[in-house]
Amino acid sequence: MQNQTDEPSLILASRSPRRKYLLRKAGLSFSVIPSAVDESGIRADNPDELVRLLAEAKALEIAGKYPESWVIGADTVVVIGKNILGKPASEAQAAEMLRQLSGRTHRVLTGYAICCRARDRIHSETVSTDVLFKTLSEEEIQWYVDTREPFDKAGAYAIQGLGTFLVKSINGSYTNVVGLPVCEVVEFLIREKAVALKACGIK
Repeated sequence: MQNQTDEPSLILASRSPRRKYLLRKAGLSFSVIPSAVDESGIRADNPDELVRLLAEAKALEIAGKYPESWVIGADTVVVIGKNILGKPASEAQAAEMLRQLSGRTHRVLTGYAICCRARDRIHSETVSTDVLFKTLSEEEIQWYVDTREPFDKAGAYAIQGLGTFLVKSINGSYTNVVGLPVCEVVEFLIREKAVALKACGIK
């Protein structure tokens, strides 16, 4: 349902097809308006804070254009040891990322932010999931890179795709690894909806 200003009630500030898929599977109606925020200027002391600040920046940029809407921003990275793995820029980089992850446990961090300018409300946090990879042979790495799936994926793999064979176990939210912690996002939206209805005198 549209609000009184004909702005979307809920906006996903991301072009990620995975986040779009997850929100639709959760039964939410929303518009997709990707953020164009310059991520290079955002700095943080640690990866947990970085993804949260990036998510906030994306959500706030779109919320500035649609102040009556609730806007969801998100950012995902893979952390192995002290290294942050984003999206590979080449086949060689994708293969090297997979070698780093092979046989080890890494963390998938997704920062998410939900805001509404008109209500002066913003909520953000970082959700972490531990993922253990099987030990990969060079043949497996090359085969997976050749599928082209690693590109445009943090850490060079997609747990929901062909990359499912890489993962031995996870500890934490599965949807967080895909790109958005759906449980936390929906929980917040439900809570905010209840507050809004109460403010209108509806129980």
